[in-house]
Amino acid sequence: MQDRVVTKWRTATRMFVCLMVLIIGTGSLGMGSLQAQSDAGSIQGVVLDGRGLAVPGAAVAVASPTAVVRTAVSGANGKFTVTGLAAGTYRVETSATGFGTNVRQNVVVTAGQTANVSVSLAVASVSEEVTVEAEADTSIAAQMAPVKALLDMASPRSEITSQYIREYTSPVTDFADITQAAPGTVSYATNGIGNGQSKTWFRGFADGAFTMTWDGVPFQDSNDPTHHSWAYVPAPAISYVDFDRSPGTASDVGPTNFAGSIHMFSPQMGPATTFKVSESYGSFNTNQILGEFNSGLFGGKNPKANFWFEGHHNSSDGYQTFNDQQRTAGTAKFNYKFSDRTYLTLVSTIVLVDSNTPDSDPTRQQIADHGLNYVMDGNRLNADGTYNSMYYRNYTYHVPTNFDIISFGTEFGHGWRLETKPYSYSYSNHQHLQKDQSQDSTHEVAVSDHSAVDKLNQYNRGGEITSLSQASRFGVFRVGAWYEYTTTHRYQQNSDPRTWVDSPLLKNLRFHEYFKTNSAQPYIEYQLVAIPKWTITAGVKSALYTMDLTQLADGKVVGNLGCTSTTIAGCAGISVKHSAYYNNILPSFEANYRVASNWSVYGQFGRGSEIPPSSVFDVTGAQVAVTPKPTVATTYQGGTVVKLNRLSFDADVFHIHFQNAYGSYKVTDNTKPDFGDSYYYATPATNTTGFEVEGNLFVAHGLSFNFNGTAGQAKYEAFAGGTLANGKVLAPTPEQWVAAAPNYTVGAGATYQEKNWDLGFLNKQIGPRWMDNGSLHQTTQLDSFWMNNLFLNYTMRRNSFLDGSKIKLSMNNLFDFHDVVSLAPGVSGTAAAPYTRDGSDQLQLLSGRSVMITFQLGLIHREK
Repeated sequence: MQDRVVTKWRTATRMFVCLMVLIIGTGSLGMGSLQAQSDAGSIQGVVLDGRGLAVPGAAVAVASPTAVVRTAVSGANGKFTVTGLAAGTYRVETSATGFGTNVRQNVVVTAGQTANVSVSLAVASVSEEVTVEAEADTSIAAQMAPVKALLDMASPRSEITSQYIREYTSPVTDFADITQAAPGTVSYATNGIGNGQSKTWFRGFADGAFTMTWDGVPFQDSNDPTHHSWAYVPAPAISYVDFDRSPGTASDVGPTNFAGSIHMFSPQMGPATTFKVSESYGSFNTNQILGEFNSGLFGGKNPKANFWFEGHHNSSDGYQTFNDQQRTAGTAKFNYKFSDRTYLTLVSTIVLVDSNTPDSDPTRQQIADHGLNYVMDGNRLNADGTYNSMYYRNYTYHVPTNFDIISFGTEFGHGWRLETKPYSYSYSNHQHLQKDQSQDSTHEVAVSDHSAVDKLNQYNRGGEITSLSQASRFGVFRVGAWYEYTTTHRYQQNSDPRTWVDSPLLKNLRFHEYFKTNSAQPYIEYQLVAIPKWTITAGVKSALYTMDLTQLADGKVVGNLGCTSTTIAGCAGISVKHSAYYNNILPSFEANYRVASNWSVYGQFGRGSEIPPSSVFDVTGAQVAVTPKPTVATTYQGGTVVKLNRLSFDADVFHIHFQNAYGSYKVTDNTKPDFGDSYYYATPATNTTGFEVEGNLFVAHGLSFNFNGTAGQAKYEAFAGGTLANGKVLAPTPEQWVAAAPNYTVGAGATYQEKNWDLGFLNKQIGPRWMDNGSLHQTTQLDSFWMNNLFLNYTMRRNSFLDGSKIKLSMNNLFDFHDVVSLAPGVSGTAAAPYTRDGSDQLQLLSGRSVMITFQLGLIHREK
């Protein structure tokens, strides 16, 4: 294993040195874009709160239509001055701790003159606080960083910038791929970037243990809180990402702020009318056509409205054999500003995905026989005329989704502000999957009239997030609530893959259920800013959840429930109903101390919870004697943020104690009164401890080096064993690693931004990880693996009507590594032999090198 790592490291190092020589050589061809221009005009102003009082320390960014050109910070009297501006029209963006973003469009600067601007800031929700500071840094290193931290943050957060998403990711990227930029994250795509469902892990937490939001609204599956990177929020609908690796404060709502939250935001709309159309083509016959339109400000002499739309179609054969995908999506956003105090925003996205993807990964034997990219076959019949179970049309997905958000905010005066977000989203995943993929010595077998599965997972959700806040000279008071109602329909029924006719037999119905869920999280918190240099936030929320299930007779798991018929039709209407109620009180406390204007330290304590999934009741007879409680994570962490002119970095340490999912057992002694009941019990808790760092070093001529890394461990606590109240004996277990949790990650790369050129080389190594084998932990270890990506872009930025036109070259997995990134043992282990290498092991490999080229035509219209 060491020889492989050394070889890969030497290869990567040689390529990296060559790239740096090329970058530095290219950098000598022109003057740095960050060199000062001759003074021509200036903007000065004062920043006030809703009561007319001065706001010191506010971040002010002055931007042209294409980039931030100057930044400033308001003084003790709230005043600021920005000089050295060329004559033209600018956008002034302002924010401060506890306040939202104020954007003044069309500020005209005349040569030799000073434009005056008065800014009024309204109280912000927590997610809004990150909007501007991420762009208004006075540090050159922070301005050039693809990922950065905020001086005002009080928990470990990574701001994945819009520049990173647009310049240093594949044009067919998804949100799982985007999160790779943050420290400690693990995400990979076995079928190529954007060509399947990718997941994100960090700090030993798998997908489903953290919340994801889009414009402040959480989204997730209804049966368990996981996410689908190919179905919701396509990359063109994401401008930047706030990755908060903490349970957040009380006002951070969501179903699983257990490990943290990944907040995604829709694109901001500028004042100019723009139109972009692009085509991307590359490896695996991947093609994407995308169009984007921004209306600019419109609506008469005093325009107050914006409209933005993007639509795209993506098709790909995929890296894996016959694993193709088609995706069509569109996103629209409308904003109307009634006044400086009141606004309305509508945003909506629709996605339609069709693919051929199996329900399991290829086996070790299949890869050995057919190649590294094998997953399915193109032949319907085997050589002997029998039906081929691995025929790609045996595996089909059809997934339409939609996501709609209305945001309304108004300021009443005296610092009071109301914000409300009604929303809805829906998901319908209909699959046909051949389940029996057993093999003999010659070919796949076991195709029958019930060997496949007709599968549906369909839900509709509607909700509301409301917050009321008030700013005073002491700080910001917030009170609010999140409520959501969901209806779900799920089933799995055995079917014939040759005809897709469902089996009529009850024994071939795997399950069929309907359920309704209610989620509510009322909260209250206060953000104190009256103590010089300190920002202290404390709050508490209640996480309420109810579930009402109706499970139909299936003759297998839930049981026949009194039905004696052997057919599904004969058991119509026979079902069992049950309900569950959960509640957790979740406190939070965090503090930020500003040591200097460019240096802060912080600390946080917080709790997050995760409710049990609907499968709690998927036990024989649906008989649950004691419903398991929600699991809770308690987080202690602290860190620092430093922003020097040429070096910016942040670092944090953390300790998390969290409860794991519950185990279950069934009472099999028929002499006991609870015979047949299922009991749940808490499995050993987990402790995760570690260190994280990220930063950027600006060298010269647009050249920067970025870095991030983590070191730590995620382990189950040792358990001495014992006997439960009902006589169930639990065996002792030692301290063991959590599956798929690396003990380190290392990221390093370089970016070059000079005039019209953007070049980025980004490299990440994931350390060794242990995998589980059923209920046995730490059974087999996987080697570390590397991911290396290269991006080169040329963009027209000459203040012409073709601003935004671009040629982009992207290469993912530059060195074409094919490491095993996940393994599911094919043979169940025992205490004596926890893992035995076998041809039936299911493997996930890194997909091969992907090269994409994009041609983008951009048109811009500016008012003269």
